[in-house]
Amino acid sequence: MDGKNYLNNVLKEFGKLKDLGDRSLAQIKDEDFFWQPSEDSNSIAIIIRHISGNMHSRWTDFLTTDGEKESRKRDEEFERLFYTDKDDILSRWESGWKCLFGAIESLTPEDLGKTVYIRSEAHTVIEAINRQLTHIGYHIGQIVYLAKYRGRAGWGSLSIPRPGEKKF
Repeated sequence: MDGKNYLNNVLKEFGKLKDLGDRSLAQIKDEDFFWQPSEDSNSIAIIIRHISGNMHSRWTDFLTTDGEKESRKRDEEFERLFYTDKDDILSRWESGWKCLFGAIESLTPEDLGKTVYIRSEAHTVIEAINRQLTHIGYHIGQIVYLAKYRGRAGWGSLSIPRPGEKKF
């Protein structure tokens, strides 16, 4: 696979993850964004605040600055939210994705072998992208799981509904 195909594929895969998240979020009530299964668990709102902070930190000035910005307050991303609402959370969601997609769309195949840093650790651009794809995929899975649990009987399948394997 050449560099241009790789970048197109990465954009496609991140797009699929965003779509899974979007379709999950569309199926829950406002209060479900803030529900936590236990004190030790994260709500959907907290997960979104975390991945948005992560995306902004990683993808702002991607090729020129460390992916863990000094301005980022990672620990605060996991604090319970008492001062926000669904609109704020969705705004953070969209802003993070806009930052990620904008940075990747600006890359060229020649950039893929360059070195970038995340917490002072060297990565090729490909390694940094793959790291982010894995990290975001992990958290999208959490969002889908929590949303499906909260949506329960009214949940609309995000993939092949059961039974339906033979149709696909």
